[in-house]
Order: sequence, then structure tokens, then C-alpha cells
Amino acid sequence: MTTYLLQGGRILDPANQRDETADLWLVEGRIATRPTASLQPDEVLDCRGLIVAPGLIDMHVHLREPGREDKETIASGTRAAAAGGFTSVCAIPNTTPVIDSQTGIKFITSRSQTDAVVNVFPYAAVTKGQKGEELTEFGDLLQAGAVGFTDDGRPIMNNQVMRRALEYSVTFDTLILDHCEDLNLAEGGVMREGELATRLGLRGWPSVAESIQVARDAELSEFTGGRIHVMHVSTRASVEIIRQARARGVRISCEVTPHHLALTVEACRTYSTNAKCNPPIGPESDRLALIEGLLDGTIEVIATDHAPHTEMEKDLMFTDAPNGIIGMETAFGVLNTVLVRPGLMTLPDLISRMTANPARLLRIDKGTLSDGADADVALLDHEQVWTVDPERLHSKARNCPWNGQQLVGRPVATFVGGELIYRDGRILDPAR
Repeated sequence: MTTYLLQGGRILDPANQRDETADLWLVEGRIATRPTASLQPDEVLDCRGLIVAPGLIDMHVHLREPGREDKETIASGTRAAAAGGFTSVCAIPNTTPVIDSQTGIKFITSRSQTDAVVNVFPYAAVTKGQKGEELTEFGDLLQAGAVGFTDDGRPIMNNQVMRRALEYSVTFDTLILDHCEDLNLAEGGVMREGELATRLGLRGWPSVAESIQVARDAELSEFTGGRIHVMHVSTRASVEIIRQARARGVRISCEVTPHHLALTVEACRTYSTNAKCNPPIGPESDRLALIEGLLDGTIEVIATDHAPHTEMEKDLMFTDAPNGIIGMETAFGVLNTVLVRPGLMTLPDLISRMTANPARLLRIDKGTLSDGADADVALLDHEQVWTVDPERLHSKARNCPWNGQQLVGRPVATFVGGELIYRDGRILDPAR
């Protein structure tokens, strides 16, 4: 295995509150902060002007395999992850068939060992077939390798089922991740309800469809003692509910996506289906509330909700096109452009929400540059100006709202387990 010396970069390791210019060694797949005096590197990388960070962790990724390999596969999705500086991703189980058994978890694990270029951590469904009725076997699924449970894509509407799921999760102290949407309130909605939706002649999706379910989850988490994580939070009211619940000691956490932090409902004005997602993008007041929630710690994680679709699907009319935005390859650039460069957030705070915080919630041994830790590392150029070219993306999908736009900040190299997987636009080890 190659020994690397990453020389002269700015090391940002929020897990250890480390922010300094220094060298970093990658030795036999591990971080070596105190190498022996006789150690010689096989390769030296000049990291002056670069950020040397733990590999990014994405808690919310749709890899589409098994069942919709025309949209994305474990192979293509993990290459997109590596190009985005992500070294660990969590796979959503709303595949065909749904990942609700040990067989499904073992399929993801086995396929990842042969096809993936980054670490893949599978979620299992909360309910069988994601039908919201009968709970899956949490213990068996955890033993097989699941790191949490979610019916993302199909909200659990039945309060009793969610209560039982949280009570069951307490036995294993595992995480329930919930897509908060009241299907009755949101029925037929294709963009955020408001004046623009009316002007465009599109049925609106009211913000309360999310926040009412967030309030329910906070209450049930408090009642049961279970750990719940609100996925892709998007409204001011939801942030405030979570803020108040956390102040009471409720075991609730949440994530926000780059597109909800960067875009407003105006992105839908041209009927661009690349801006159609669930939950829908909201007004500027919601965007600012999400940023405030990040800054005060209410929102602990940024996750992409990478949701690939075929070009044929996204070429349909706005009302008929599927929800979803791809985001791993543009995440750092978008967040650096809209949060860090304007001075709204520091780089260490941004990196913490994409490394140490998700690792802590998932209870995985990742997201750190501690001595002896897995050498999962991202080299980030926070000054590089680049234009998003959909034809150069590693994902199979092209449903990206930033196609053709200029961003500032880009991953330039990604190491997984001490191996250089991605460098300057190219995947280097496709047979890993």
C-alpha cells in the first residue's frame, strides 16, 4: 500500500478541534500523526493552499440499486461521491425490492465490496415494503449491517406505527430517520404553496405538511425516548419545533440539503424540473431560517439527498416529472459559495456538519483525522472557480439545478482507506 505525505495543507479536523497548517501522513491505510523518523513516503502531495479534511460523510443518498440501475448504481453513485469529496455514504432503502431484510442488507454490502469506491453504509426500512404497517426486524437488520432505519420516500403516516418503531428502536438505541410529510395536506402539490405557485398554475405543497409531522415526531421521541432524525428539513416552523424540542432534551436531530440552503422557490419560475424536489424549495424566509438553524446548532448535519433520475423522466412536464436533485459532486462548491465566501459560516463549521456530526449520529468510526483512524481524507480547494458541466459528472443522472453555473470551491483529491481514489476530475481506482 502506498505511503502518502500530504504536505503543508490546512488541516481541518473538527472532531479533534484541530485547525492548523501541518503535514499529514497516510500509512498502511491509517492516519499517522506521529510517524517514525525513518519513514519515507512513496508519494508527496503539495497541499499548500488546500484544505485537508476528513472524508465527507453523506447521510442521505439514493443509489437506486437494486431495481433502477438506469438511474444510478452503487458503482456510478459512489464515483460521484468520491468526486464530491465524500468517502462514506448512507444508502436509502427505497429500492426495488425495498431493503427490509437481511438478504437486502447483504446484497448492498456484497455489491459495495465489489463495485463501490467509497464506504457504503446501508439503512433498512422501518416497515416491511415501506408500507407503513408492519415493523421490520430491527435486531436482525442491525446484525446484518444496517446503521439506521428509514422509510424515506414514503412517510410513516400512522402515529401508532411510528410510536412502536421508536419504542422498538430504544431496545437497540438505533436511529430512526423520518421523511416528514403529511400526505393528506401535501396531496397533489408539486412546488411550495404560495403566490408563485398560483401564478404558475401549479398546485402548492403547504409548509405545514412538513412541520406538523416534525411536531409529531418530536412529541413521540420525547414520549418514547427514541432517537429520531428529521430528513431534509426545509421550513422555518420545522427548525423552530426542533430547536425547542432539543432545548427540552428531546433526542431529535435533523439535516438540511445544499439545495434548500442555496435556492428559493424562484428556481421553479421557469418550470425547471431540476428544481423540483420533495420537500419543495421554499421562500427566502425559510432559506434564512435554515442557515440560522445551522449556525446555532439546531441543524447538525448537511446531507445531499442525492436523488438521480433519467433525463427522459425529468424532461416531462413539471407536474409529471419525479422529485429529486443530484448533489454529491456539487455539494462542497455550492456550500462554500453560498455560506462560506459571504461570511455566513466558517470552513471548520461547514466541515463539522459534513464529517464529525454525521459520524457521531450514525455511531460510525469515521469523520476524523485522529492518529490511527481510517485514512479517509478529502483535499479541498476552496478557491477554485469552476463551471458545472453535466457531461463531466460521474453520476449517471444530470438532474442538477447548477448545470452551467459557476461555483467556487471543489474537491481535488479523495482518499479512501489510504488509497487515492479521485484526483483532478478522474477516478483512479475503479477496481477497488
